[in-house]
Amino acid sequence: MERFPKKLSLYLETSVWNFVYADDAPEKRDATKAFFTEVRQGKHDIFISGLVIVEIEDAPAQRRENLEALIRELAPVQLRRNEAVENLTNAYMEAKVGPEKAKPDMIHIAHAVAHNLDVVVSWNLKHIVRLKTKLLVNGINKSLGYKEIEIVTPEEVLGYGS
Repeated sequence: MERFPKKLSLYLETSVWNFVYADDAPEKRDATKAFFTEVRQGKHDIFISGLVIVEIEDAPAQRRENLEALIRELAPVQLRRNEAVENLTNAYMEAKVGPEKAKPDMIHIAHAVAHNLDVVVSWNLKHIVRLKTKLLVNGINKSLGYKEIEIVTPEEVLGYGS
């Protein structure tokens, strides 16, 4: 019997892509690069939303070009925003999972949940990878008939499937 029978479906929030170039945070940068090595090895199925593309457009020109090239190389599936994403986002905001300024973060999580993915991967420790967020999001998900979702850093994914 395989130890890890299932390849994970991972939603990669924008911070994951950005940390490939975070020379000011070498530990996170190196963990992110190791994570993307596993992606290249086919250990994970990766997904993004149009919001990731929009947020990357705000990066300085050279960084934006590098990020766009990385996304083209790794070819994540781009999820569509739909009514379920909107409803989940609204539920998260009404429950005050995060402040109003964190609405884009709630949209990222809602994409993963609405599309039945396994994990949200993020380096956003302020609004996404937090105990409060995990507990509230999963409570809301269960109450609305969705499965629970894991919310982790790229470092926590390393080695899964090995």
